[in-house]
Amino acid sequence: MKFKKIRRIISKTSAIAEKNIQMKLRVKYRLILSYIIPILSILMPIIILGKFFDYNVKFGPWTSKNYMVFVFIGYNILLMRSMINLIPVSLMTEKYWKTLPALITAPFNRFYLLGGYIISEFISILIPFIGFLIITHIFFPISLLTLIVIILMFLGISIIFSGIGLLLGVFAISNENLWSVLEFITRIIFWFSCVMYPFYLYPKIVQTIIELNPIYYIIDIVRWTWIENNILITTSSHPVHIVIFISFLVIFPIICVYAFNYIYKKLGISGY
Repeated sequence: MKFKKIRRIISKTSAIAEKNIQMKLRVKYRLILSYIIPILSILMPIIILGKFFDYNVKFGPWTSKNYMVFVFIGYNILLMRSMINLIPVSLMTEKYWKTLPALITAPFNRFYLLGGYIISEFISILIPFIGFLIITHIFFPISLLTLIVIILMFLGISIIFSGIGLLLGVFAISNENLWSVLEFITRIIFWFSCVMYPFYLYPKIVQTIIELNPIYYIIDIVRWTWIENNILITTSSHPVHIVIFISFLVIFPIICVYAFNYIYKKLGISGY
């Protein structure tokens, strides 16, 4: 009985993932652009930080020897950030194709929907993601254990980001104006999450705001894990980061799925 249930979950989740991948491949240039735009985004930090480090300036733990780790992990985060934007866009496309009601009618489990998006989005960025992971390892080699932990962390981030995307997605199909507002708020949150520039580069007042942003801790712990290259040291040295990361990984996707169900039942599909 349990085997049949697991097989059904895998089957439904895989079907959603396959459909999403096929939709992406319909317009290949958009997929290619999603790889190129983050590269353009990291060029300026490479130039600016490189200029600082020419004068032996340090920003916390970041020096001329390891700052490429910061930048290249930032690239992979930008790749994964696309999950937040593409899930609402995909759901809105389904809405206008009038295929959405058939996709999410009861008793469809919204966790299948979340799982399908996580798989499809991760597969779609896999080639550049692995490429930059290898390049980062060349610049700053780490142990196999640390690499495995970091890959698991990235997987956790994909779950968190997909949860955010699903939450925005329900407003994309129910209230597009509110979706636009929430998308803008999300952009502000990421601006204050040190994706491209180190925390220590910002003035004190901005640092205070950043310290209130949980996304900052979720991204920052990946970088600390890489440069410290010792999971025991990282865990003991950054307990706040670890607690926030695990809390968001375990609780946040569940909240997003239930929020999706509640808002969808209340507002339904609107905006045709």
